[in-house]
Amino acid sequence: MAVASRKFFGTNGIRGVPGKDITLEFIAEMSQSIGTFLGSSKPVLVGNDVRNSSPSLVGSVLSGLLSAGNNVNAGGLAPTPAHQFGVRTLGYVGGIIVTASHNPPQYNGIKFVGSDGVEVRREDEAAVEAIYLEKKYNRPDWQAVGRSGKESRVIENYIAGIMSQVNVPRISGRKFTVVLDIGNGAQAVASPYLCERLGCKVITINAQPDGNFPGRGPEPTPAVLKDMCEAVRSYHADFGVAYDGDGDRSLFCDENGEIYWGDRTGSMLADYLLSKHEGGPVVTTVSTSALVGIVAANHGAKVLWTTVGSVDVSRAMIDNNAPLGLEENGGFFYGPHIPVRDGAMTTALVLETLAARNISFSQAISKLKTFYQKKSKFECPKEKRPNVMKIIEAKATRSGAKIDRTDGLKIWTDDNSWILLRPSGTEPIIRIYSESDDEEKLEKMYAGYEQALKEAIEAS
Repeated sequence: MAVASRKFFGTNGIRGVPGKDITLEFIAEMSQSIGTFLGSSKPVLVGNDVRNSSPSLVGSVLSGLLSAGNNVNAGGLAPTPAHQFGVRTLGYVGGIIVTASHNPPQYNGIKFVGSDGVEVRREDEAAVEAIYLEKKYNRPDWQAVGRSGKESRVIENYIAGIMSQVNVPRISGRKFTVVLDIGNGAQAVASPYLCERLGCKVITINAQPDGNFPGRGPEPTPAVLKDMCEAVRSYHADFGVAYDGDGDRSLFCDENGEIYWGDRTGSMLADYLLSKHEGGPVVTTVSTSALVGIVAANHGAKVLWTTVGSVDVSRAMIDNNAPLGLEENGGFFYGPHIPVRDGAMTTALVLETLAARNISFSQAISKLKTFYQKKSKFECPKEKRPNVMKIIEAKATRSGAKIDRTDGLKIWTDDNSWILLRPSGTEPIIRIYSESDDEEKLEKMYAGYEQALKEAIEAS
C-alpha cells in the first residue's frame, strides 16, 4: 500500500476535534482496525494524556480493540513516552495512546505504536487505513472477544528506565535546583518524581493536570514561558524546563532565564553525548538548525535529515542504528533508552551533561556557534494550501534561491540563511521556520516571505 494513500494519519497519529472532526464511532472502528493489524498474540496497552475528552476516547479505543479479539490493559494517565517505553519493555504487541500532544485543548486523537514502542511506519499506517476503509477488521463471536485489565507499572517502569541511562551519583552530587513548568500536562505524574530521585530540589509551576491547560496552554513556546523564567531567576535555579501536553517535548531556559529552542539545547546534548557514542549518526528534520551539522562534524559524525514528524526521526534512527535524534520544537530522542522524543529523558540528560562538565547551562550553550532564528505560524485552510505553496515556490524560483523540497519548501538565500514554509500535518496552518548567522539578513528574509505568504493566502 503506497504511503500516499493515507487519509487519516497525519504527521503524528490521527487528530481532530472530537464531535466535529472525529467521532467515537470512528475511533472505535479505527482501533478495531489497529487490533486486526496487530493480531491477538499479546495484549495491547492503551494510555492517555490529560485532555477532557480522553476518557471517552479511551472507552472507544477499548471497545474497538476488544471487539477485534485483542486483550487490552489500560495504563491510565501518563506521559506518551512512558506508555511507549511500557509497550517496549512490559510485553505488549503494540499500543494506542489517546493524545493530541501540543495541540489546543479542544483537540484529541490517537497515536499507534508497535511492539518496539515506536510509532509504526507510514506503510503500516496505510495498511491500517485499508482495513478500516474496506471494513475487513476482525469480528470474533462473543466467546472470542478480548478481555480488559489494568497496567499499574507504567510510571515506575518509565522512571526506572530513565535512571538506568544516566549517572545518578554524579547528578545527585551537583544538588541541582530545577524549575519544572508542567503546563498542566501529563508529565505531572512523572518528571517531578524523577528529578527528586536524581537529587534535585524541584520547584513546579502549572503542575496540576488539567485538560483545559489553564496555566499557559499545551504548547511550550518562548512567548508563554515568562513565569518559568521568572521562577528560575527568583529561586536561583540551575535551569528551567517546560513540557508540552503529553510530555514528549521539552524547552529549556538557562540560569538567567534565557530560553533556547530544541535544536540549540539538542546540539548541546549532542556535543556531550557524541563523546560517548562516537560516530553517531544524528537524525534530525529539515526544520532544524544547521548548528546540528557543525556539532556532529566536530565529532566525525554524520547528520541524516528527514521530513518533519517524530515517527520519521524515530524510524530513521532505527534504520541507521543512530543513538541520537532531535527536533527544533523540543523533541530529543535517545536511542539507548527508546528512540522516541521524551521530555523527562531529555531533562535527565541535561542534568548529566552539566554535572559531567561541571559548568552552568549558559556556559554549555556559549560553546556553540550562534545562529539567529525566527518562527511563526499562519492559519490557512487545507484546501488553500496547495495553491499557496505554488505561489511561494514561484517567488523563490524567480529569485534564484536553492530549494529543498524534502518537506514543504526550504529556501536557501545563501549558505548560512534559509527559510522553511511547511503546511502542518495536524492543524490548518502553515508554519514558518527561518535561520541565519546574520541577524539583519534573517529579519529581511523573514519579512519578505512573511508578506508573500499573507498575500498568497489572501489571493487563494
